[in-house]
Amino acid sequence: MSLSEVDRQLLQRCLDRAPRAWQNFVDRFLGLAVHVANHTAESRGITLDESTRDDLVSEVFLAIIADDLGVLRRFRRNCSLATYLTVISRRVIARRLTASQKTPQPTAQVESASPSGNGHHSRIENSEEVQQLMLRLDPQEANVVRMYHLEGKTYQEISQVVGMSENSIGPVLSRARAKMRGTSGTTSSS
Repeated sequence: MSLSEVDRQLLQRCLDRAPRAWQNFVDRFLGLAVHVANHTAESRGITLDESTRDDLVSEVFLAIIADDLGVLRRFRRNCSLATYLTVISRRVIARRLTASQKTPQPTAQVESASPSGNGHHSRIENSEEVQQLMLRLDPQEANVVRMYHLEGKTYQEISQVVGMSENSIGPVLSRARAKMRGTSGTTSSS
């Protein structure tokens, strides 16, 4: 299948940094990334909780925006955009799942294993430990982590307070968790 006109225009709008282009891109391909995360984990015999799946999907979108949308710039346009993104998503997710199986979890667990029943996903249990770990974060990340893990706010509530799109909260939390673990594979703090 070749690149559709809709996807070609969306891709070009993202590369041109048109207003709302990235939001439209995420809206269009979020379901695909979720499906790939579920399928990749299932094929490896891994059961994903909602928080882990959200982190994996965030990693996919972080990989897409890394290096000034390098993944999208390298797209040769000789297949559908969905096919290309499926391959990219699977590689990112498989790499992350493999890495998480090989490395022991740190004693300062950033994600707790038990989601609470009130709609909030994993929360950090020890608030003193969180305060120490938050010193590694820039102020915006620390604010998002504080609201999510210590105040129990939802992505929607955080989005309204900090003025950031709701779809950006997960990636910010994911980057912050990596920094708090001391294994930041992202760009230097800005």
